[in-house]
Amino acid sequence: MPKKKSRKNYTYPEKENDDESMIIEEPAAVVSGSSFLNLNESKRYTYADYLTWWDDKRRELINGIVKLMSPAASTRHARLSYRLEYRLSSFIEKRKGKCQLFHAPFDVRLPDKRDETDNNKIYTVVQPDICLVCDLSKLDEKGCIGAPDLVIEIQSPSTARYDVTEKFDAYEAAGVPEYWIVYPTDRAITVFLLQPGGKYNRAVTYQYVGKIPVQALKGLIIDLEELFEGL
Repeated sequence: MPKKKSRKNYTYPEKENDDESMIIEEPAAVVSGSSFLNLNESKRYTYADYLTWWDDKRRELINGIVKLMSPAASTRHARLSYRLEYRLSSFIEKRKGKCQLFHAPFDVRLPDKRDETDNNKIYTVVQPDICLVCDLSKLDEKGCIGAPDLVIEIQSPSTARYDVTEKFDAYEAAGVPEYWIVYPTDRAITVFLLQPGGKYNRAVTYQYVGKIPVQALKGLIIDLEELFEGL
């Protein structure tokens, strides 16, 4: 079983292979067409700015700071995403539920104030690997505004630290009730549940043959042995 490493109020698996555990810092640059634009370090970029960046780059904003994203997921990452989506969507369809499921690229705007809708005052925009939205009033043509009911991020070497630091803080501050981080190599999933005080609990990490109840979809259990089979 992989070692555990503590951060803040939770633990998460460490990578067993040093090469795979390398953290690749996301470059702080905005790309427009084929030329790089220098960022103004004193400026917090907004969702309004974000909408003007027309190119083939994927990026997120965390408190106004630009984060460029990896251009493509690994095969294992893609397979895990599909399997998780299939299990979640099949359950919703079977129960004729109202919740809707989305996968990246899909913009989720997380305003500092829960009722803020002005694009010039929204500083955090993320593209979770998977998100579940049950309050359909949060959906519009641009994506989701406000906290999804469930967010799932599938870890890769370039996002390992990002998922458990900046994104963790952003999801907690926005009030995302349930946040999962999937560790493909370790065959593990760490689950954070928001507590009444607005902070995530001490996380529970499920590994190998664990079974995870999905709080946002009562009655759904994810079997890790089946989920990771053959990966």
